[in-house]
Parts: sequence; C-alpha cells; structure tokens
Amino acid sequence: MTGETGKRIDCVLIAGGLYHDIDFARLELLKLLAEDDRVRTRVFEDYANIDAIRQADFLVTYTCDVIPPLDVQEALRDWVRGGGRWYALHGTNSVLRLFDNGLYGSPRWAPLFMETLGSQFIAHPPIAPYRVTVADPAHPLTQGIEPFETTDELYLMETHGDLHVLLETAFEGEATGFDEDQWANASHPVLYIKPQGEGAVLYNTLGHCRGHYDMQPHLDYWPTVDRCAWDLPVFYDLLRRGIGWAKAGK
Repeated sequence: MTGETGKRIDCVLIAGGLYHDIDFARLELLKLLAEDDRVRTRVFEDYANIDAIRQADFLVTYTCDVIPPLDVQEALRDWVRGGGRWYALHGTNSVLRLFDNGLYGSPRWAPLFMETLGSQFIAHPPIAPYRVTVADPAHPLTQGIEPFETTDELYLMETHGDLHVLLETAFEGEATGFDEDQWANASHPVLYIKPQGEGAVLYNTLGHCRGHYDMQPHLDYWPTVDRCAWDLPVFYDLLRRGIGWAKAGK
C-alpha cells in the first residue's frame, strides 16, 4: 500500500476475450492497482457498462477480440477526448477471425475503435525472443529503462494518427499462420502514447499469457503455460509506471 492520503481514484478494469489466460492477467493487474489504496476498481469483461467508464478516473484493458458496438466506441472516444486516460494492454486492439483457408485474419471492422487506440493488431510471428529498444529515453515512462529481450508476441500493427513511440522493436519476415504474413523490415511500436483532446491512450503491446485451457474450442489442451513478458521485472515496472501515468490524468 502507498499510505498516501487524498481523493479516491476510480478505475475500470476490462479483462476478457479469447486465447489468453484472462484470469492470470486480471489478478496480476488487480494486485498492481491495489498497491495504491486510494484506487477503487470495478471489473468487467467488456465495454457494455459505459456509464461506469464515464465515471472512472482511468481505464485499464487487457482483452482479445472484444469490440464494443459503435455507440460505445463513440462514447469511449469522447471520454478520452474529454480528459480520460486509457492504459490499453496487449490484445485490446485485436479483431481475430479464422478464415476458410485455415489462417487467422484481422478484419477492419472497428475503425473508430482502432483510431482511438492508435493501432490495430494485424499479425505476429511465432513466439520467439526479440529485443525491445527505447525510442524516447527522456520520457518519465521510459526514463532509466534499458533495452531488453523478451519472448512474447511481437505485434505487427496498422497505426492511426500521431503516436509518441516510447519503446519499439524491429522485424522483417513471416507471420506464420496469419493471412497477412509477409512483413518488410521496419520498426514497430511496443509502447506508445496517443494524445487526443484533453486525454490520451497509452498502449503496451507486451504481455501475452496462455494456460492449458485457453485455446478452446480449437484445442482442448495447450501443452504449456505461457507467461512471456510477465516473467520479466521490467514488464512489471512498465505496468506500474503506466498505472501511475493513468492515475495522474484527472
């Protein structure tokens, strides 16, 4: 606990979706949020309770293929523009469909949602080690962070708008299993801020996690428990810094 005194801080945490150990991510995020006893957190699986989000001081999301309807997308955009801070993690920007050819694709079905987030997930190469470098070492969110290696999903994305990139990685090659599988050499954001109006979105692509039963109905039993960046102290440092950034917004 922080032992700080002052105004109550209201948070909404949305944790839900496919192909991830949502129970693990939800619990880890709740433990981090509880480190400040001023923070009171309401937890949901989707964005349906837009009134709770409007009343919140900040929003944290860890989802995969959870897309709100258009009216809620508009409300989220307006909430951010009005001063809300949204810490979006990992698969929040994903729309996943298994095509008839047996490959996964990312339909562009929610352009307003992705515009607010600043990116849309398109594909990732097979999980393997990659190096994350610091694009802005002077920013408080990354000051003192050294380049590090992680074994995680390397997100290949379409980006939208003016992003302040804080961490990045380079990739060239094939995203096996995805419809859009060929990627030329380029730098890809890992952590960025998208300011908009009086508020902003902070997006962190790291943090894949998967347990034995999280690939159903496609696979009854996944043979490993994957924790990826959650095994790294630097990831928890970034999570704490991001929560601190979000708390400071209002």
